[in-house]
Amino acid sequence: MDNQDMPREQLGVCAEGNLHSVYLMFNAVDGEEAALRACVASVAQYIYELSDQYADSAFNGFIAIGANYWGTLYPEARPALLKPFPAMEAGSREAPAIEFDLFVHLRCDRFDILHLVANEVAQMLEDLVELVDEERGFRFMDSRDLTGFVDGTENPRGRHRQEVALVADGDPLFRGGSYVHVQKFAHDLGKWHRLAVKRQEDIIGRTKLDNIEYASADKPLTSHIKRVNLKDGDGNSLEILRQSMPFGSVKQQGLMFISVCHTPRHFELMLQSMIQGDGAGNHDHLLHFTKAMTGSSFFAPSLDFMASYGA
Repeated sequence: MDNQDMPREQLGVCAEGNLHSVYLMFNAVDGEEAALRACVASVAQYIYELSDQYADSAFNGFIAIGANYWGTLYPEARPALLKPFPAMEAGSREAPAIEFDLFVHLRCDRFDILHLVANEVAQMLEDLVELVDEERGFRFMDSRDLTGFVDGTENPRGRHRQEVALVADGDPLFRGGSYVHVQKFAHDLGKWHRLAVKRQEDIIGRTKLDNIEYASADKPLTSHIKRVNLKDGDGNSLEILRQSMPFGSVKQQGLMFISVCHTPRHFELMLQSMIQGDGAGNHDHLLHFTKAMTGSSFFAPSLDFMASYGA
């Protein structure tokens, strides 16, 4: 198949879940754009090839470029809808914007391979970037958030993952790429665990133990599911693919929330629904127990885009 017809996507964008993850946030050194363009293409190709080498442990990953840095790295071409993180606040609820130039997302079922690859990637990028933030995520129980509720139940399945996550024909140069939003949420688990289970379930909108979604009529308007399961004017679901995982230590722990989508609009509408609510005073009550520490906007282009601009 001609690459012009079907650009090669970065495999980590639509990959199924893993046991472990490493998240690396970098800022670029000024004036090194030409070298970094070539290096970004090499890192992306390296991650792509490792998914074969470490197939037994389901290794995958992607590299994404920050919205604020995109024009510096690739001044000739820009994804049509790429813009900075949509920071917002209402009352005590806040979604701050803390932007980074590059995001490297690595996942695997073996932690040692992840550690090895993360170090190799950092060495490949050495002298061109500064590592600003690093987190390591993990699968918790049967794919649950640290609140104890199953996470990502609404995720698209099978080939539909690609349809939701990847840019299609509307923006030809960026086909096979994806808009990525990352928020690091720190949970107040002491406060959360003091709630009765039924109260927790009402806040989420599904049962805790067996993960059964409340009937529509029984879902509080302030429940997390009610606030994030949105539809357009024609009744179509505004879907995103979540690649989130729990992270942290005893000192600080929570969720690395990662949304990948063919448009940034779906994520932005969900964030508005959670924080600003529905106009009738109903916001997401889960935000009383977790706080967004960061908010970053990226685009993960196809391997072919990076190769052609990194030559």
